[in-house]
Amino acid sequence: MILTKNLVSDLRDVPREWVFEYYLNLKERLVGQDIKMLSAFNSKDKVPSMCIYTDAMSGFYKFKDFSSGNQGDSIELVKALFNLSSRGHATIKIINDYQEFLLHNDAPITLEFKFHDKFKVVDFEMRHWNTQDSKFWTSFSISSTLLAKYSVVPLAYFTMEKREEDGSITSFKFNKPYLYGYFRQDGELYKIYMPKNLDKKFIKVQNYVQGIDQLTYEPKYLVITSSLKDLMCFNKLGIGNVECIAPDSENTMIGEAVMGKLSKRYFKTIVLFDNDKPGIKAAQRYQDKYGLNYVVLEMSKDLSDSVKDHGIEAVRDKLLPLLKQAL
Repeated sequence: MILTKNLVSDLRDVPREWVFEYYLNLKERLVGQDIKMLSAFNSKDKVPSMCIYTDAMSGFYKFKDFSSGNQGDSIELVKALFNLSSRGHATIKIINDYQEFLLHNDAPITLEFKFHDKFKVVDFEMRHWNTQDSKFWTSFSISSTLLAKYSVVPLAYFTMEKREEDGSITSFKFNKPYLYGYFRQDGELYKIYMPKNLDKKFIKVQNYVQGIDQLTYEPKYLVITSSLKDLMCFNKLGIGNVECIAPDSENTMIGEAVMGKLSKRYFKTIVLFDNDKPGIKAAQRYQDKYGLNYVVLEMSKDLSDSVKDHGIEAVRDKLLPLLKQAL
């Protein structure tokens, strides 16, 4: 006799939260809260570097592992955990494992899902540039003209708020020196940069491919740098026939739709990230996914620090042959 009670034939029959709970051996049910844990991909991880969170756009759980750079939805989690070759193979595994789970356990009880508010930037105030700002940015050879071109503006303060489960509002105001707002060309704030705050240098406000508004599509080549600061430093090197963009961070992949459009506008795209292990891993992901060559500048940790420590001419002399070789 064939039992059909627990027959599962479609991924839609599998609770999305169950995938994370089961494969990550979570000790608590996911009901809308965010979780930070040790990396499931790096056994040497000593400090929690993997986040399980609800995506603001879809409302579904996703993960981001800063140790390995892996990120995505429940299917991407299983694909990465078991080194599967496609999302289709991961989907089949999830369905089969869930069916096996149901043979020995009752179906998971659906719990009330509550969206937990996160701290969000709700207010800020711009201020004038001062000598302190000038000293910081010019140490990287970044001029006021470049800062204006890429809409970098000093901030007097910014305020963040979060609504608690009881309805109360928790807020704080940050008004220390060295605060900078990164703005889109339409005036929307997308990131806050706090270079002197060692615990958290960036606060992401919205998704944005940095430098994309400034592209002219006239040069032949495109370079993807790791940050807006590196992007601006590249502009100072005087290397012709090249434009630059930067993702939100090295751990955030530029999406396929954007990369597809850019591939039609440029003859070649090269990745230039930090020369540490995470930076090289991030560059390799672009190579694996999009077939892009990458270069490793073995000077200081990143391009902007290299300019600061060694000067524009030394960096250009070192980097230019690497770029030519990658082409």
